[in-house]
Amino acid sequence: MKTPKSRSLRRVKVRVPGGTTKLVYKQRKPSKAKCSSCGVILKGVLRANNSKMKNTAKTKKRPERPYGGVLCGKCTRKLMIQKARGN
Repeated sequence: MKTPKSRSLRRVKVRVPGGTTKLVYKQRKPSKAKCSSCGVILKGVLRANNSKMKNTAKTKKRPERPYGGVLCGKCTRKLMIQKARGN
């Protein structure tokens, strides 16, 4: 599907084989994943468009631990301790 030229798209100058530069409209990257508890940016979470995410393995999209891609390491640790205590 061809995307229309709109201000929401990223404008990139690309050099074409003829030697001239051409303005190409590309989709922006989605925002970085944040922890649902404290709001810190999550590490190990892929930041790509839907078309690229579709062809990527599930293990590459988020860390392989409980609450991976939802909570950061510190918040996960806190939650696990809290659950172990039975609170």
